[in-house]
Amino acid sequence: METQQKQQNTIEADATADTSFLGAAFREIFYSPMNLALLSIICFLVYKIVRDRCEGPGSRDSAQKPAEPQLPKLRRDFTIKELREYDGNQPDGRVLVAVNGNVYDVTKGKRFYGPGGPYATFAGRDASRNLATFSVVPNDKDEYDDLSDLNMMEMDSVRDWEMQFKEKYDFVGKLLRNGEQPTNYDNDSNDEDENIDGGSKKDN
Repeated sequence: METQQKQQNTIEADATADTSFLGAAFREIFYSPMNLALLSIICFLVYKIVRDRCEGPGSRDSAQKPAEPQLPKLRRDFTIKELREYDGNQPDGRVLVAVNGNVYDVTKGKRFYGPGGPYATFAGRDASRNLATFSVVPNDKDEYDDLSDLNMMEMDSVRDWEMQFKEKYDFVGKLLRNGEQPTNYDNDSNDEDENIDGGSKKDN
């Protein structure tokens, strides 16, 4: 009988100790601003992980951003004035940028070059000088810029940028010099590399 009483007292003491420990732990968490903040962050991260797994990859983006309609391919040459019309503010939203005498369709990079983008000042313009001098000031010149005053390092920068545009975006045509006649792009003349090489400005 005495042994049973001791065992019962031991169990009650252990239960009291566990209750005291849990109470102390809860008090430590909920009465400490730092611990409470950490607990909130952990709960938020767990929520995000569970939500992302339930929704699957890309489901939120597709729900928030409807796919933009695919624009037809454009092949033609442009004067400086004609190029200005393609700054992304027109109804179809197409964005064109000229680099080193060639025009590229950068519409798929509209978040960079379209209205409100960090390089929106390049849209509908010859961005060669901007890229050479790391400037985002709009190039509002109405005359063709032959870049003849740029030094070798600046021209190398322009050519490097042109290679990136060539790899990422569709070539559209040439940026026409004053008085230059546009090329007749028909279905049989689709040698893009030849047109690009012909449109690029000469090395200094």
